[in-house]
This record gives sequence, C-alpha cells and structure tokens, in this order.
Amino acid sequence: MSFKFKIIDKTEVFSIIPLMQKLTNNANSDAVLKERFAEMITQNYECAGIYDGDTLIGMSGMWFQTRHYVGRSMEVDHVYIEEKYRGNGLGKLFFKWLYDYAKSKGCTTCELNTYVQNYPSHKFYYNEGFEILGYHFLKKL
Repeated sequence: MSFKFKIIDKTEVFSIIPLMQKLTNNANSDAVLKERFAEMITQNYECAGIYDGDTLIGMSGMWFQTRHYVGRSMEVDHVYIEEKYRGNGLGKLFFKWLYDYAKSKGCTTCELNTYVQNYPSHKFYYNEGFEILGYHFLKKL
C-alpha cells in the first residue's frame, strides 16, 4: 500500500464528512457539518488527509494560533484513521508529517484534546510524548 499525506484543499474539505460521521457516530447531520466546516476554513483551520492511492482513509484538522503559554501552536482536532489501517504505524508516520508541517508554519508546539473514553488514543498520544496539562470543559449556551 502506498500512503500519502497532504493538505486537503479548502474547496475539498467536505470530503472528510464521511470519516467525521464515523468518528462521531453521526452526532451531527451532513448539512450541519458542511455549515460548520465552511465557517471553520475561514478561521485558521486546515485539514490534512491520509490517502491510500486516491482514497481518503484518515484525517486530522489543524488549528493554528499563538498561545500566551507556549507561543505559536498547532492544535490537532478530530484525528481519525479507518479501523483496518490502524495498528501498523501509520498514525506515527502521519503525526511526524503533521509535526513537520507545523514547524514549516513556525509552530513550536502541538496540542490536542481527546475524549475521556477514547483509551486507545491516550496510549498513542502518551507514546508520542504528549503530556496532560489540564481539562477541557464545555458548557452549552
């Protein structure tokens, strides 16, 4: 299998919606996701894809910002790889590519949130050298 990593053009961002639906168990309709992604791409958001040939098999959103506590930072968001491609080192290769991309944009740190119940991701992120710095809280208004 020949994998490639690339930035998904803003005009193609809706191509990630089927993977996003798998990641979130269809928590939002396609229409809601289209609306949100259309707005996100105007707000320092980019998306990277993992391709097996021409087939999108993985993704990660990326937010770029400057934080008072770490400087220029990339926050990865909604990381997902199709199940049949997991466990073979592809995630590690993808994250190396993401780190290199972030460095090319002047970032010195990478941040992320992961769901509390997503235990397999916790092990992966620990192995990648991430540390827990706090909790992410959410309140619906």
